[in-house]
Amino acid sequence: MIKRIFDFLVSFLALLVLSPVLLILSVLVALNFGWPVFFTQIRPGYKGRPFKIVKFRTMTNEKDEHGELLSEESRITAFGSWLRSTSLDELPELVNVLKGEMSLVGPRPLLMEYLPLYNEFQKRRMDLKPGITGWAQVNGRNAIAWPEKFKMDIWYIDNQSFLLDLKIIFLTLRKVISREGISHENEVSMPKFKGN
Repeated sequence: MIKRIFDFLVSFLALLVLSPVLLILSVLVALNFGWPVFFTQIRPGYKGRPFKIVKFRTMTNEKDEHGELLSEESRITAFGSWLRSTSLDELPELVNVLKGEMSLVGPRPLLMEYLPLYNEFQKRRMDLKPGITGWAQVNGRNAIAWPEKFKMDIWYIDNQSFLLDLKIIFLTLRKVISREGISHENEVSMPKFKGN
């Protein structure tokens, strides 16, 4: 209950205070990518229940001659890379937190296609609402391998507390400023999870 009250109050106040920044970013995204300015995708939430995550767009919709989207490396722009490196593309997720679909701190919501690939240990990451940031994000983010990421998610679930959440939020702000762990080695973000 304390976690939900904290999530609601912080996300509400953050959206209020950051509304000018969100407006400016919306205009910049529109100028760089056109409409819509938001990227939405169905992700698994608590217990795997699907919800629609909202982010700022960081890539174009360029397609090849067969109508297939080009690779992420081809579609991401300098502005999109900057949005990701500063984590500003994640700000709209505060709306997901306000709605109760996400938490400020928790395991990051991955892709729906990964659900059938999880073993019993990895499934435990869905025992909590997904978060904007989490223990894995402040301990390597996209620069660490999948097994380590899952271990850190489960460690957080087993050790969660209000004080730990405050620590993770503080460490997240420090990581965002230093822009550490944005990408996996030789990847734009993180390579796809292919199971065990």
